[in-house]
Amino acid sequence: MEQSAVLRDPERRVSISEGWVGKSPPRVEDAALLTGRGRYIDDLGITPGTLHAAILRSPHAHALIEAIDVERAKAMPGVEAILTGEDIRALTASMVVGVKAPVDCWPIAVDRVRYVGEPVAVVVASDRYLAEDAIDLVEVRYKPLGAVVDPFEAMKPEAPVLHEGFGTLGLANNVASDRRFRYGDPERAFAEAPHRVSVDVRYPRNACTPIETYGVIAEYDPGLDGYDIRANFQGPFSIHAVISRALKVPGNRLRLRTPPDSGGSFGVKQGVFPYIVLIGAAARVVQRPVKWIEDRLEHLAASTVATNRGTRLEAAVEANGRITALDWDQVEDCGAHLRAPEPATLYRMHGNMTGAYAIRNVAIRNRVVVTNKTPTGLNRGFGGPQVYFALERLMQRIAIELGLDPLDVIRRNLVPQGSFPYKTATGAVLDSGDYQTALSVALEKGGHAELLKRRDQARAEGRLYGIGYTAVVEPSVSNMGYITTVLTADERRKAGPKNGAQATATIHIDPLGSVSVHVASVPQGQGHRTVLGQVVGDVFGLPPSTISVVTDVDTGKDAWSIASGNYSSRFAPAVAGAAHLAATRLRGRLAQIAAAQLNILPDEVEFAEGRARAKGNLDNGTSFSRVAAAGHWAPGTLPDGVEQPLRETVFWTPDQLVAPNAKDEVNSSLCHGFIFDFCGVEIDRTTGETKIDRYVTMHDCGHILHPGMVDGQVRGGFAHALGAALYEEHSYGADGSFLSGTLADYLIPTTMEVPDPIILHLETPSPFTPLGAKGVGEGNCMSTPVCIANAVADALGLSDITLPILPSHLADHLYGAEAPPKHSPATRPSVPAKPGARMLTGDGTASVDAPRDKVWAMLLDPQALMAIVPGAHGIEKLSDTQFRAEVTLGVGPVKGRYKSEISLSEMLAPEKVTLTGSTNGALGFGQGVGVVTLSEEAPGRTKVAYRYEAEIGGKVASIGGRLLDGAARVVIGQFFSALAAQAGGAPKRGLVAFLRRLFGRRS
Repeated sequence: MEQSAVLRDPERRVSISEGWVGKSPPRVEDAALLTGRGRYIDDLGITPGTLHAAILRSPHAHALIEAIDVERAKAMPGVEAILTGEDIRALTASMVVGVKAPVDCWPIAVDRVRYVGEPVAVVVASDRYLAEDAIDLVEVRYKPLGAVVDPFEAMKPEAPVLHEGFGTLGLANNVASDRRFRYGDPERAFAEAPHRVSVDVRYPRNACTPIETYGVIAEYDPGLDGYDIRANFQGPFSIHAVISRALKVPGNRLRLRTPPDSGGSFGVKQGVFPYIVLIGAAARVVQRPVKWIEDRLEHLAASTVATNRGTRLEAAVEANGRITALDWDQVEDCGAHLRAPEPATLYRMHGNMTGAYAIRNVAIRNRVVVTNKTPTGLNRGFGGPQVYFALERLMQRIAIELGLDPLDVIRRNLVPQGSFPYKTATGAVLDSGDYQTALSVALEKGGHAELLKRRDQARAEGRLYGIGYTAVVEPSVSNMGYITTVLTADERRKAGPKNGAQATATIHIDPLGSVSVHVASVPQGQGHRTVLGQVVGDVFGLPPSTISVVTDVDTGKDAWSIASGNYSSRFAPAVAGAAHLAATRLRGRLAQIAAAQLNILPDEVEFAEGRARAKGNLDNGTSFSRVAAAGHWAPGTLPDGVEQPLRETVFWTPDQLVAPNAKDEVNSSLCHGFIFDFCGVEIDRTTGETKIDRYVTMHDCGHILHPGMVDGQVRGGFAHALGAALYEEHSYGADGSFLSGTLADYLIPTTMEVPDPIILHLETPSPFTPLGAKGVGEGNCMSTPVCIANAVADALGLSDITLPILPSHLADHLYGAEAPPKHSPATRPSVPAKPGARMLTGDGTASVDAPRDKVWAMLLDPQALMAIVPGAHGIEKLSDTQFRAEVTLGVGPVKGRYKSEISLSEMLAPEKVTLTGSTNGALGFGQGVGVVTLSEEAPGRTKVAYRYEAEIGGKVASIGGRLLDGAARVVIGQFFSALAAQAGGAPKRGLVAFLRRLFGRRS
């Protein structure tokens, strides 16, 4: 079945004589959003008496919880309750784990913590400020354990074990699943191939960082024994069953509501569900509503992120570059817990493992591993970036190793023209496309010939310039059954089939003939109100502005299914399609009513320009509202056999999404768009910066409903992808310490860094969706990172390249390996290693207008220290050489209360003292050594020299190197300034942190 292809002009605008679908009317959502009148989760009114929650999080990547003391915190005025892991375990059930294994998954740490940022306690108070203050008083005693962050290291026998239950599966250490698949005859293809080409790649962790963080408002009804919870949860609503099971109530006693607006998600807000359980349980304890809004530091460290994946991919290749077989070996790092729907990221692309290429022989090994990092979940592109980075890097390597043009390699392997729908080796049904034409049009209209000339000229001038290419299939409308591919065929038979997708839409007509649309899909920027107004307006012949669209979801009242939600780019093909079907069915009944009123046949009725009229006699008509309202005002006048034309609800399910078969073939998504990208980049020889000279992206996303909105989706996906390619990475130390906890260290591109891509379209409508539309918006997250990587590899002649492509990653290639220092660094005091910690060092001098004896005495006097350490709640001298202190300190965006212990040694009065300290608090832990020497600079004037070495961990460590290292120098300087002032009798002045900074609590 060959599909017709249509070139799309992105500038098409509204024509009154035509329909609205396919045009770009202004977005009706924007008036409210741009004037600050959006209704997000934190804007919603709350019930009087609502309490507020704050969460104490683990500073350790892996540790046993030996004790939690909440008494001081609980005694604070305004604190209503403090819940720990034991409390939550008594109130809830374990959440669903993504594979069958005797492993629990709680929304809070129970017995041990497994990643930095894991919840340890929840404080509920009369306001958020009091709750945060009370967190500082919760004392947790940890026993640190060894941590592992590399999935390959995690599989080794000597690696720390995160969950003993996975060991019962008989797999390697920390492996939750290990499955092998075989399609066709890959062994024979490899044996006969003249060439074998392979790549080994590591795709890093990154997130999408929506402007709005998580939010939950939970209320428990003891009479009903049920919950009413509002959350900015995007779905899928299959998680509703997970939440109700965890809260130990039937599904009909969990009312889950979403706000009208959401400040972005890109998959991330599916991960709010553990906090729905956590805050719901808190509401049950206090018997009052509880509200929790995540802060940005929490979100970066502990919300949810895309998986990092290690892949070895090998191809059997003919001499002309034609691939006859692929052999995949994928190791998926899902973090500390395998939360539902994981390992979905690994299996969402299972039907698409050959991408846009016609390759009939495939072998796959999939391993799912847990490590001491944040648990993973849905993220824009959802499995596609990881697959295509390996596959498209391989395509470039084939061209290089065989001496071929990379475009020729791509062309020879593309699914041929005229072969759609095309079934891939692993089971996907590619619904429509014309990949060869799309590629040719992109090259012509994107100026490829000119780009080749620019590259040649740049290289002739000695500049580093490269061109990258990539061709990908963009799946949309996920098949719920794809995740069951993680099970064997026998396990699937025992569990029962799971498959399909479902979209829900309700059309309602009120007594005045006004039309309303309600869909079970939470908007996050897709323009639901505008596009659904277009779709339904066309069906009824009404302007989109007259159509009311409701998109907030209430599971207690609305029509929804477990597949409802806003995910896998399903809005245009599924949700808008369901709305079209519901409106069309309702229009059929209205046509019968209008026919009776106009004395014509129903087939002769058309709806246009706000009227129902005869097609052959436009004067014979009546207003739409008169016809539409008849069911309310005059139901007795309806023609025989006509149902009440007041409401129509459609649950649309495509037949093509069947369960995985006995051969493990699965059509993991309904629709498959096509993207071909190429770009030219230049690498600055001095700075190592990657500059994009031109970026061209060709899309076939089926029938385009709103060109302007599609343009915005493509640009948004491109911006996210640029971040993944050049800036963003959730970075961890080898010990599990989180190193990118602020936007100063987790870099995201702004409008200053994002170039303007050339966007082209070719439309081959999908035969499987009501409107012929396919998904769009995730595709560039799949295609752009590897396209840029291929261009950089071309510019520098690299065989291996790792994301993000930071200048520091290119430095060795540009400048050679850094030479060792000519002089060894000065000897510093040694601090023993502690898991989950980050090292800080420093030294310096200061002059104090006081004799050495006076300065020495001040360093040993608790009262003198109290005068120069602001935030100190008490400094207690335990002995001549031991002190204990409690201080409240803040650095940058974080502040907390700490308990510190300091001991003095190697004392040579009044010349030298070594101070060894340790500290623990809500924001983390630390230990360090500092050496202070006093020398007489002049009579009555003392020179103080210091050097220190300290390790810190937890939230303070996660705020990143830039802030920490700079703050260290500032704080030390402030301390000695205050010491000098106090020694000279001046009024005490503010400094930030003596004990924490100098003596082991460096931040």
